[in-house]
Amino acid sequence: MPPMLILDPASLDCEDVLFDREQIYKTLPQKYEFAQLDAVIHADPTGETFAAYRDVRADEWWCRGHMPQQAIFPGVLMIECAAQLSAFAQLTLREMGDFVMGFGGIDAAKFRDSVFPPSRIIFIGKALDTRMRKFSCQIQAFVSDRMVFEGTITGIRLKI
Repeated sequence: MPPMLILDPASLDCEDVLFDREQIYKTLPQKYEFAQLDAVIHADPTGETFAAYRDVRADEWWCRGHMPQQAIFPGVLMIECAAQLSAFAQLTLREMGDFVMGFGGIDAAKFRDSVFPPSRIIFIGKALDTRMRKFSCQIQAFVSDRMVFEGTITGIRLKI
């Protein structure tokens, strides 16, 4: 049974973009193929909840080799999207100076369904631990009304 929803994805308006791709990657260090998020559509620093989406396209670099008969969005990229939303949340909630959040781990990860292009995945996160040196965020991901992924991302502070 899926966990209780952090936010109902149906309540989010994907047309109400708070941070577009360019703005996200002014904050996050990932570039080129590893810039995974397309837009942040919800940011509530008081409630420590955030949401972003990623449009999965059929012409992406991984499609040719990842289940070429029927491309399936790789779970490792779903985790990367979740980690980037978590890092964006951390950097929004706390001034980090010359540091960024690096991937520190993942707990209780479950892939609940496959994601096929074209699809829009909505990632929803809730901050759990917001210390300066360690940050964790519960993440849920949805395609339409289906939860396709859940897990807890832990980030650690890295000097840039």
